[in-house]
Amino acid sequence: MKKLKYGLLLTVLCPLVFSCASGNPYAKIDNLAIKGEYREGLAVIEKDKKNLYRDKDAVLYYLDTGMLSHYASEYRQSAQLLQEGERAIEAAYTKSITMEIGTYILNDTTQEYGGEDYEDVYINTFNALNYYHENDLEDAMVEIRRMNNKLQFLASKYGIILDNLQKKALEDSVAMPPDPAAEGAVFTNSALARYLGMIFYRGNGNYDDARIDRDQIKIAFANAPSVYTYAVPDSLEGELTIPEGKARFNVIGFSGSAPVKEEEILRIFIPGTRYIKIALPVLVLRPSAVNRIAVHFDSGESFDLELLEDIGAIAQETFKKKAHLAYLKSTIRGVIKGVTSSVLDSVGNEVGGNAGLVMGLLSFGTQVFAETSEKADLRISRYFPAKAYVGGITLDPGTYSYTVTYYSGTKVVDTLRQENVDIRAKGVNLAEAVCLR
Repeated sequence: MKKLKYGLLLTVLCPLVFSCASGNPYAKIDNLAIKGEYREGLAVIEKDKKNLYRDKDAVLYYLDTGMLSHYASEYRQSAQLLQEGERAIEAAYTKSITMEIGTYILNDTTQEYGGEDYEDVYINTFNALNYYHENDLEDAMVEIRRMNNKLQFLASKYGIILDNLQKKALEDSVAMPPDPAAEGAVFTNSALARYLGMIFYRGNGNYDDARIDRDQIKIAFANAPSVYTYAVPDSLEGELTIPEGKARFNVIGFSGSAPVKEEEILRIFIPGTRYIKIALPVLVLRPSAVNRIAVHFDSGESFDLELLEDIGAIAQETFKKKAHLAYLKSTIRGVIKGVTSSVLDSVGNEVGGNAGLVMGLLSFGTQVFAETSEKADLRISRYFPAKAYVGGITLDPGTYSYTVTYYSGTKVVDTLRQENVDIRAKGVNLAEAVCLR
């Protein structure tokens, strides 16, 4: 009997031992990214890739390295990595429709990471910028159209998965309490995507489509006031009224770092002395010091960038439906594990003696297994920006040098310098600046 007890204790304690790891394994890379040392961050990822990314985390690897490569101006490499990430997201979604049984036994981390909706959407934004920097405006426009199509798909994306969850709940006689946060996502039109579309169409001389995208920016603000809680940028009005012979120069300034996930634990007591544990992922915004971005030309001109897209807020909005599914799945798993423990406990009380003791130990082990195995899936990419600011100025064509300055109040957070930039009367003159602080 002692051997049996020790064996059960080992079974119980092993998950506890392996769950004690803590800390942020990406801390060094995060610090390098915040300091703008993107190539150094990539080097750390490649050196420690096996420890940072499991086979089931391929999407994370492609997104993290794709974004850092973009910031490092390795645009072709970034495009390839982000495309691989997009393909991996599509494959993981196809698998998720069948809802692997392992996710009901253990937790969602047994699945391949399929990316958050906002990650899938903004892959195309940054790939559009990658192609633009590679002088491929046609493929840049393809990426913008792909992004808009994905946004339209969001409303119906989880229908099949939700149907499968409901069937599973019925099979196991699990009553699903309503989740008040599970409202439909209202984000179906990206002002940032429309802004890029407007600039690219204008650069091609297609002013009709440019006007459509400019108007779509205003529609996006009007239709999603919960994410666009600020005014439409004033500079928008000057984007399509450029005098003959003049040039329009635009800047997109990205700031801050997109949200990460933390675990929230709920415990619901069930008949007897048992409870079910529900582990939920919660998106948490990362603070940014930046609240103003300005562009100063050596020739004297200057302008401030205006907030166009709060990517962090959009990440939270688009996460609602997925969070609801995580809640349902965690509840189903918790009920199944809790009922198993209660049944073993009841049988042990009825039979008594050594058999009852064994049943009691199994019940206790099942409860501890339920406690240690139920974990929220906290995987998420780390290097998308939190906000996108935009601005533009009309200039005489020529060669200019300028500085983009990131401020926290009156304090300078970071500066980015560009020398001898050719600004042309025709085509696209779009510059990009990044500060992840």
